[in-house]
Formats: sequence, structure tokens, C-alpha cells
Amino acid sequence: MTEQTPTPFPWGILGPGKIAGAFAHGLNEAAGASIAAVGSRDAGRAEAFASEYGVTRAYGSYEELAADPEVEAVYVASPHSEHEAHTLLCLEAGKHVLCEKAFALNAAQSERMIACAAERGLVLREALWTRFLPAVVRARELIEAGTLGEVRLIQADFGFRAESDPASRLFAPELAGGTLLDLGIYPLQLAFMVCGQPVEILTAANLGATGVDEESAIILRHASGALSVMACSFLVNTPREATIIGTKGRLTLRHPWWGATRFTLQVGEGPEEDFEHPHRGGGYTHEAEAFMDLVRTGNPASDLMPLDETLALMRTMDAIRERWGLRYPGE
Repeated sequence: MTEQTPTPFPWGILGPGKIAGAFAHGLNEAAGASIAAVGSRDAGRAEAFASEYGVTRAYGSYEELAADPEVEAVYVASPHSEHEAHTLLCLEAGKHVLCEKAFALNAAQSERMIACAAERGLVLREALWTRFLPAVVRARELIEAGTLGEVRLIQADFGFRAESDPASRLFAPELAGGTLLDLGIYPLQLAFMVCGQPVEILTAANLGATGVDEESAIILRHASGALSVMACSFLVNTPREATIIGTKGRLTLRHPWWGATRFTLQVGEGPEEDFEHPHRGGGYTHEAEAFMDLVRTGNPASDLMPLDETLALMRTMDAIRERWGLRYPGE
């Protein structure tokens, strides 16, 4: 029997920055995907992006992209501070939306985005590509099968040294810079994936000259009593690994763990065993294919980042920032 070719799925990309380029590379390897259009506030940037990634149409405004009748779904890749406005623009134009992490500035914005999608019967999801990587999917299966026993501790970090620049989105408060939304979302979602929402939060951060969090540490206690210990930094290079430890063994997602192709498993006092699970399209192909499957079929097996978890993550990050005394401009 001949395998059927998936019906072409035309994407639009909003915001032709670095992450959009990585996602476009993944889309170009995704079964049935095509990049129909890209939109930017700068027509020249849109045209350059279109030329590099084989995009059919380039627009000099986000409104033109959202109005394109051939675009079925839009990948929103603008800064965190713009996610709500750009997601609502696309949803109100009748497009499904995959919005880059972190989903929004806060839970209130997230609630409005989710409500808009529900009212229009459209698919809206947060683009947390880590969830869809073959290595992470397999690790999750092993954990859920009880291979590690009862999970008691998660340790994860994400840190790199960045030159301080007030104009950079990493350090600009008006763009919701700082480690939490840019880096912290990764270990937090891992903790949620394995142990669920926290019942207690302990945290501290060092705020830099621009007022954003340049270093942060977070401890979550979960309903089971398990602890998640996380650290993020723009000031130092951390090991960039994540370890899940249970009563029967431990599993370590290897560097860089949020884009892992390999993990190590040790059960009891036995030898460490390496597992290799390569990804496609720089890792972004898998979330794109899962999103398209969700749009086409509503298949819950492809829904590895449900909206209720996205909203719970945003509420947790709101609570963390409240403890730091950190608010973004415009909140």
C-alpha cells in the first residue's frame, strides 16, 4: 500500500528573527508543511527571510500576513512583549497560532489569548519544542512507566554568558527581558511535565542595571513532596544538563538538555546506559508536525503542550516575579 502524502499545510511566520529562522528550517523538513508567507514591520527583512528559506510571499506588515487567505496557521516569533497582540491579530483573522515560548508576559494575557482561540474554534498552542524531541518523549515514557521509581528530585540549569546590552531583548525590560521568560521556562516546564504543578515556591534573583533578572534560582515543591531545583543565568555558562532522580534510578538529559538528542539512564547500582534519539530540522520539525496533526485531526496524542499547562506555567512565573518584585512595563 502506497503511503499517502499529507495535504499541504501552509504556514505564515510572524517576525523573521533568529528563532523564526530555526523554526523555518524545521518546517522545511516537516511532512506536508509549506511556508506560504512571512511578515515583518520591515519589508526588506521579510524579503531577505523569504529568499533564504524559500517562502512564497513577503509582507512589510503583520496585518498583511494575518490577512493572507492562503495561510492556515501562523508561527508567532516576535518578542515576549508582543505575543498577546500578535496572537490576537492572527486569531481574529481566523488563523491557528503556534506562539513561541514564553507564551505571554503573564497569566492575564494568556487567558485572553486562550479565550479568543476558544471563541473562534481555533488551535492555539505554546511552541515549547523541547516537549516534542524524540529523546524527551522517550525519557518521559520511561519515567511514566516507573523505570525511575517515585521521582523525588529534578535538577536542571540553563545559563550562558551574554554581554550586557540594554538594547538587547535579553536585557531590555520593555521587551520582557531577563532569564525567567527566556530561559527559566525550560526547566519549569520539565518540572511540570514530570511532577505537575508546584504547591510551594522558593526563589531568589539578582536584578541587573536595566532591572531585569540576570540570574535566578528556583525551588519548587510538588504535591508528592518531590523537589525541583533550577538555576538560570546570563552571567555564567552552566553545565546545561537536567537530571530526574527517583527511588529506583536516575535519568540525565545531556547537554544541551532542552535540545537533547541523548540521555543517560542508571537503574539502581547498575551501569549507566546511553540512549541516542536524533531529532530532525534542528529539533523544530517535531513540534511543527505535532501542531499540524492537532489542527488536522484533533489527535490528543499530539497534544504534548496543552493550554491548561501553559496557563499554569504562566501563573507560576507570575508568582515567581511577584516574589522578586519584578513587573514588566505596561503590566
